[in-house]
Amino acid sequence: MGTKQMRVSEDLHARVKSENWEGETLAETLDRLVGGYSLTDFADDAAELDLDVSVEEATDGSVEATPPESE
Repeated sequence: MGTKQMRVSEDLHARVKSENWEGETLAETLDRLVGGYSLTDFADDAAELDLDVSVEEATDGSVEATPPESE
């Protein structure tokens, strides 16, 4: 397989490098971070979550939800 070069901002380079595991190339890091995870994968993962929880339950009551005022 061939290779390609690409330009990225210094900020993006630093973000990718901060996710770099020991002994891993930046290309391997990028592949690990973005390789093959699609919206379908996300939807499948999200479907397995228990999202039937209120803000109060999720934060042990430390956040109070206030309903919007009606006009």
